[in-house]
Amino acid sequence: MIQGLKKAVILLSGGLDSSTVAAQAIADGYEAIALSFRYGQRHEREILAAKQVASFLKIQEHFIVDVNLGQWGGSALTDANLDIPTGGVQIDEIPITYVPGRNTVFIAIALSLAESKGAEAIYLGINAVDYSGYPDCRPDYLEAFQKLAALSSKAGVEGHAPQLVAPLVMDSKVDIVRRAKRLGVPIELTWSCYQGGEVPCGVCDSCRIRDKAILEAEQQ
Repeated sequence: MIQGLKKAVILLSGGLDSSTVAAQAIADGYEAIALSFRYGQRHEREILAAKQVASFLKIQEHFIVDVNLGQWGGSALTDANLDIPTGGVQIDEIPITYVPGRNTVFIAIALSLAESKGAEAIYLGINAVDYSGYPDCRPDYLEAFQKLAALSSKAGVEGHAPQLVAPLVMDSKVDIVRRAKRLGVPIELTWSCYQGGEVPCGVCDSCRIRDKAILEAEQQ
């Protein structure tokens, strides 16, 4: 535990976005407390990536919580009977990879952890640009949840509810890759693929968005 630093809880999925905000929180002067979830996703590969990234960034506390949203399905990320999309993200359409209630559940648990640890902030890797169809990745969603944080906890009633910080919310994926490189994020350790396995599939929507952004960032 690093003495004297303010603390921040980081929602760390193991993907590029959440790993970048973890590095950003540390650069912002916070002692990072990582929080990852087994939420019923179809593979454990991203949990392994989260562990590797946390270790690389020297994050000393890393909580992994089981909350199986996959029990009732509703998403291609949790239901093996649904096909992983490979056709590209459609503008203003909620994709089948949306997991009902996922961010709401995750942030609620992060608020509990933050209050218990005396953390001043919760860093989120949510992004509204490339995933505009996700209802829980929008600035107005964050604003509403911030109000809930102020009402729903002892810390909030006392006037110091943790702040929800989403540095990437309006960044393009190329912007995120550039930020990751500036911050020294180990991009090669992160996992964005919707599939499991030893190597990314390269064809799912998440792989295609990531690979295209990395290529564009290298060319500019």
